[in-house]
Amino acid sequence: MTHTALVYYYPAPTTGGEGFFSPDGLMAALAKALVLFYPLAGRLGRDEDGRLQIDCHGEGALYVVARADCTGEDLFSNYVPSPKVRRVFVPVAPSGDPPCRMAMFQVTFLKCGGVVLGTAIHHALMDGIGAFHFIQTWSGLARGLAVAEACPSPPSHDRTLLQGRSPPHADFQHSAYSSAYLSGPPRPCITLRYSVSPKLLADLKSQCAPGVSTYGAVTAHLWRCMCIARGLASGSDTHLRVTVNVRHRLCPPVPRYFSGNAILRDLVTVKVADVLSKPLGYMTDAIKKSLEDVDDAYVRSMIDYLGLESDKGSLQAAPWQLLPESDLWVTAWLGLPVYDADFGWGAPRLVAPAQMFGTGMAYVMQQADRDKGFVVFLALEPQYVPCFEDVFYNI
Repeated sequence: MTHTALVYYYPAPTTGGEGFFSPDGLMAALAKALVLFYPLAGRLGRDEDGRLQIDCHGEGALYVVARADCTGEDLFSNYVPSPKVRRVFVPVAPSGDPPCRMAMFQVTFLKCGGVVLGTAIHHALMDGIGAFHFIQTWSGLARGLAVAEACPSPPSHDRTLLQGRSPPHADFQHSAYSSAYLSGPPRPCITLRYSVSPKLLADLKSQCAPGVSTYGAVTAHLWRCMCIARGLASGSDTHLRVTVNVRHRLCPPVPRYFSGNAILRDLVTVKVADVLSKPLGYMTDAIKKSLEDVDDAYVRSMIDYLGLESDKGSLQAAPWQLLPESDLWVTAWLGLPVYDADFGWGAPRLVAPAQMFGTGMAYVMQQADRDKGFVVFLALEPQYVPCFEDVFYNI
């Protein structure tokens, strides 16, 4: 588990650009935001039993100011994540293991006058909901809002809300966290960008049951395209690795603005033959059923399972590049305030992951212009790309 790296691109303002992304002003606002989100100023450590913990001693977050000899048009006209973007625009920690910083930020001024804000927040500390809540707060403070206005709902840092039971007991299987599941060799991949226009989305939803979610329709389509492009054997299983927000699934619910990891990963399993022969709605129904099964009992079982595996020393980080070739992992930032990051000069033109870390990984995101629909970033083996692109747009 390591830092989640994002880039935010802000074109140069056409008017009123005085003090555009003033480094000192941003740093002052960051210092105020870190008072509320104080674990971001800490360090990843281990307790006496070797378990991960956050040492909150106020050592601070990394803040870097840089310049780059390129333009926003060069970088973001048809943006795809890449190791180069990660290296140039987002600070890189020597390691994601203890001891390491929890948060790193970089403001890069481009020769066109635009700015790229790179953020790296350790996933051991918080999930996307917590991270975007922090960015909302920081940007509001940078605009001159009072603390109570920039963060009307302060973050909850109470980790006992997700504490394991005593004695722990795992009542369900949690294969998504098994080291045996993520045991394949790394494979070469390239990152691709696909647009999901409103028309394409409507066509996908028309193949599913009424009321199907955008997430369900787009994810099912990606899953089917992946199975076809990779030529998976019809008699084999294929798995979709999903990430589930559990805040509202627990009893009592975890606060909406819980600033931790209130997510779990699960596997949706179907036969390749069913993916190829049945309507798209079959897959969206399977996804929906799997998500509905994640209730309080299932989440508590997962927490206990992770604790038991950690005690045995058998719990390993989940390197994305080891995802089996039969599987797909889709992360969807739909419904999150991704573009609510106005530091005083408007919302960003683009928000996206800086880099993809292995084949079979996909992000589904809203575009800045909502009328243009959604964008998908996908990491896939090069030999499967032509077939994938053919089936993606020819439904």
